[in-house]
Amino acid sequence: MQSKYKIRLLRANLLAAAVALALWTPSTPPAAALVLWLSVGWLFITALMLDFSHRRSRGLPWQLIPGALLVSLIAAAPERHGILIWAWAAMLMLPQNHWVAAFNLSAALLSAVMVAPQLNKPEFILLLCALLTLGLLASSRAQQLIDMNGSIRQRLRLIPGLNLWAGEQLLRDITREQTRCEREGVYAELFILHVKRHQLWPTAQKLCELTHDFENVYRLGSTTLATLILSRSPNEAAQRRQLLLTELPDNISSEYLNLVDIEPATLSVFEISKLPAERVRETI
Repeated sequence: MQSKYKIRLLRANLLAAAVALALWTPSTPPAAALVLWLSVGWLFITALMLDFSHRRSRGLPWQLIPGALLVSLIAAAPERHGILIWAWAAMLMLPQNHWVAAFNLSAALLSAVMVAPQLNKPEFILLLCALLTLGLLASSRAQQLIDMNGSIRQRLRLIPGLNLWAGEQLLRDITREQTRCEREGVYAELFILHVKRHQLWPTAQKLCELTHDFENVYRLGSTTLATLILSRSPNEAAQRRQLLLTELPDNISSEYLNLVDIEPATLSVFEISKLPAERVRETI
């Protein structure tokens, strides 16, 4: 199936930008040439490592790197690189934290000030107005992308075909399973796993494979997973927990809570992942 996210096209654009900057280096002052080659290297490495994943977080402030390189390029030779000021519109269009957006907006205004000596007053005012207009439009587009990505991340089933669900589904399932436990005399536990950030998705997939089809796995955060274990008795639940832990990475920590001790109506997903109470912590 062809990727609808057009990673190849984006990679080609990044490589084309790297080539264009490399061709710009002849007869460039040493300071500007250094920044140009740094920018070429960053674009080239990014293009090679680029891969789409809805798992990536916009909280990572990677936009600081191209933003810093862009303002450095303009500062090194504003008379040669002044045209790059329009690239700030593309920078502001990217989904990013508010403080990263503030940095990029401030750097864009600083770039305009550095380019100002090359322009007369009417041209500078027109440049500033156009830059602010494009910046507002780009920020509006970025907010739309943030909202859209947020909806994707908060969808219930996170990976088609696997019983991996968003934490919001856990709040609904706890109430249903508590009712079932009372009605059928089943013993249930909420089993919580704390993993490294880079282990989250492989561990989630492995946990889905190890649990029964009627036992869901939930993502409570970037480093926390949970599953509801249904058993006939506490001893059987303890055996199942031990079997699960032996199949999972050695550096994770785990804890469990009796399902009947949880009050989901008064808790959020974050609070469930941080529940104190009478629980046993096991560290392998």
